[in-house]
Amino acid sequence: MTGFSLKLKSKNGQHVVNDLDAATTIANLKAKVSEVTQIPQSVLHILIGFPPKPLDLSKDLESISSSGVSNGDILIVEERQKEESSPPPAANTYEEDAKLAQHLSAEEENDMGILLKKVVPADNSCLFTSIGYVLNGQVDLDCASYMRLIIAEQVANDPINYSEAILGRPNPEYCEWIKRPESWGGAIEVSILSNFYGLEIDVVDITNAIINRFGEDKNFGLRVFLLFDGIHYDPLYMEPASGGPPRTIFPIEDENVYRQAEQLALEAKASRQFTDVNKFTLRCIQCDSLLVGQVEAQNHAVKTGHTNFGEI
Repeated sequence: MTGFSLKLKSKNGQHVVNDLDAATTIANLKAKVSEVTQIPQSVLHILIGFPPKPLDLSKDLESISSSGVSNGDILIVEERQKEESSPPPAANTYEEDAKLAQHLSAEEENDMGILLKKVVPADNSCLFTSIGYVLNGQVDLDCASYMRLIIAEQVANDPINYSEAILGRPNPEYCEWIKRPESWGGAIEVSILSNFYGLEIDVVDITNAIINRFGEDKNFGLRVFLLFDGIHYDPLYMEPASGGPPRTIFPIEDENVYRQAEQLALEAKASRQFTDVNKFTLRCIQCDSLLVGQVEAQNHAVKTGHTNFGEI
């Protein structure tokens, strides 16, 4: 039977697993992934495909090919935070944490690089394109429609938390609005996608020189970084000094990359590499009116019902 080769990305680095085939069960896959990544099976969370989607790990006897896993696939492996339960013996926990910290520290020292911006198109879907890039390492403009559907479904299924007061419009109206390709994403959308993908999404806001951490309270093990200039989002990636492939997903414990993101925000603000939302010019796509600043655009939307704008 033809063998499978899978690439794993986790907080413990990148690995290639070769000793699998189409008939390998989900149970066997979990055992192998747990062995390689040092993440216990009980808290494994695996994302697959593009845009990445959670792999169902509950069907132990199902083959990986039946579950949608193909030869050459990249699996993003992370550790799900357990619900409140009895803690393991303290000595073992401390020992494991110490080993992990030592490993991460050594990896950081041996592979320090520079945090860079990957420019994506300013097409009203830059947020979704940027998230797609940090998840899978490529600019794919088709991922936006899928992410919009994810958000619409999450919002529709939770009308209590996603009320008109939160969304700024009735829940059903928002769900239709976010699915349109011209609708911009923001904090609400980042928060939903952070929870869906099981990753902390850190937005480096260069207007205010701060980092907004979405999913910080969920204790996710991995994080990604986006750059926000007041209007446009771009993904950030690490160019390793060793010359290896760019990195976009980082362990929460990696203080080096977080410090670089903070410094990037300060330098960008100092050089005014941001868009002043009170002075930028928008064009109403529905009536061609030119509008200056966020407030004028909002007033126009209230007055006319027009909600489709493009940046000049």
